[in-house]
Amino acid sequence: MHSPSLPEYLQGRVQAGLDAGLARLLEAIAASCVRIAVGVQRGALDGVLGGAGAENVQGEVQKKLDVLSNQWLLDGTAGTGELGGIASEEMDGVHPVAEGSPLGRWLLLFDPLDGSSNIDVNVTIGTIFSLLPHPHPGVPATEADFLQAGHHQAAAGYVAYGPQVQLVLTTGAGVDGFTLDPSSGRFLLTAPAITLPADTREFSINTSNARFWEPPVARYIQECVAGKAGPRGENFNMRWVGSMVADVHRTLGRGGVFMYPRDTRDLAKPGKLRLMYEANPMGWLVEQAGGRASTGHERILDITPAGLHQRVAVIMGSRNEVERLDAYHAEAPT
Repeated sequence: MHSPSLPEYLQGRVQAGLDAGLARLLEAIAASCVRIAVGVQRGALDGVLGGAGAENVQGEVQKKLDVLSNQWLLDGTAGTGELGGIASEEMDGVHPVAEGSPLGRWLLLFDPLDGSSNIDVNVTIGTIFSLLPHPHPGVPATEADFLQAGHHQAAAGYVAYGPQVQLVLTTGAGVDGFTLDPSSGRFLLTAPAITLPADTREFSINTSNARFWEPPVARYIQECVAGKAGPRGENFNMRWVGSMVADVHRTLGRGGVFMYPRDTRDLAKPGKLRLMYEANPMGWLVEQAGGRASTGHERILDITPAGLHQRVAVIMGSRNEVERLDAYHAEAPT
């Protein structure tokens, strides 16, 4: 049976109404991720493991592959003629498109290498991307142009660099998964119409932070861990990789709830993960697959960003479990 390639798939979407320029941009992003996949796979063979000797705007120590992946995405997309501006988790402000290139209708945000602390130990990592409409096409984008709620996204996805290299994508009409064919260098459609079950018996959270959790999250996890003898009357499994791409990819594949909640270590920080580079694109994918994405207090996709690097609490996955966690937050004293 013929598996459509990504360009064939996107051409079908264009015929159904997807913007042709957006489709070309998605192809350029995918090609850049193929280049990243090669860098990840060769690793020590090319001397690209280890630290880069610098910190990003978040104050996090960068890995060599963080820097390289960021540059490969810039190089692969900035000259497409489809962009008005680019923003990355690894850069302070808006990156202009290539000099002399036409200014396009779209804004690109990305986390070039999510889970990069796992690079050197050969654990699944990934690239996350989000595309927003440019409010002022033909004019270089400003930071204010990017500060749109997640429900304005035109496309979002990620590439997981694992045993297989897989692209998961939405353009607002469901979620589809592609696998990189290493013999041809093409992404082929292998998981059409990904759907999250509404119920689950699996959760994903870093339990080493349990002493810092707020009461609603602590209550939920305690009930899950209590198993059949507890109030849920069911046994649950816990899974945690420490790479959002890997943990959400597993959740999309078989159901579950992924949590990186707010905790009490620093009350000035509403969460760990970045709204625009991680929570919005992953939240939209989860919702497009039939799940739910929340901070515990509000829908992630309805948050109007205050800055490019804003952080939020993240609870996303199977709808009924996320709604239970929302209810626990609503019941908790303020």
